[in-house]
Amino acid sequence: MAKNSIFAILLRAQWWVSGGIALIIAIIAWAILPRHYAIYGVFSGMPFLIVSVMVLWRKRGVPSDARVAEILQATRAMSWKDFAVEIEQALRRDGFEVTRIEQAHADFSIISGGRKALVSCKRWKAANGIEPLRDLHHAVEAGDADYSFYITAGDFTPNAMQFAVDHKMRLVHGAGLAKLLREMKIDKSTGMRAVSGQKA
Repeated sequence: MAKNSIFAILLRAQWWVSGGIALIIAIIAWAILPRHYAIYGVFSGMPFLIVSVMVLWRKRGVPSDARVAEILQATRAMSWKDFAVEIEQALRRDGFEVTRIEQAHADFSIISGGRKALVSCKRWKAANGIEPLRDLHHAVEAGDADYSFYITAGDFTPNAMQFAVDHKMRLVHGAGLAKLLREMKIDKSTGMRAVSGQKA
């Protein structure tokens, strides 16, 4: 599908945009066409309805904007020890076998489906440039793993984002981090992480 085709654009929009187009087509067809043709006009809006369902399906389990902001605020206020605990618990919950390695280039080694990945997340509050991503990529190239994750509650520079794309690195930040930490408990009165009682 072309990046700027109508359906590609609708797949990036909210579900109700394509759903609304489908409804408008159905209403117009029913209003102006003879009844024995109107049904065909109604069905002509089906591709837009399908796109609407696809958008909804893709967004399943994705946290709301408010939840994303809440989790990012809480994680940026954490100590490294607490953040590491949350990440380790979240990775285990998602089915990974997790080992802490605490090396200069990575913090965890994770295995799923027989494939090993390195995870770096110590710069969880910072704006991240190319250097830490390059270090992690070199570790993967050295044979330490098959692929890598870089996790942060901070941001990435445009050059870092491009480096990750070029080297097929998986960046987890923003909504992606909120989805990973979707079960993290937050004290509503303070906006801070609720103590889990587990030790790092």
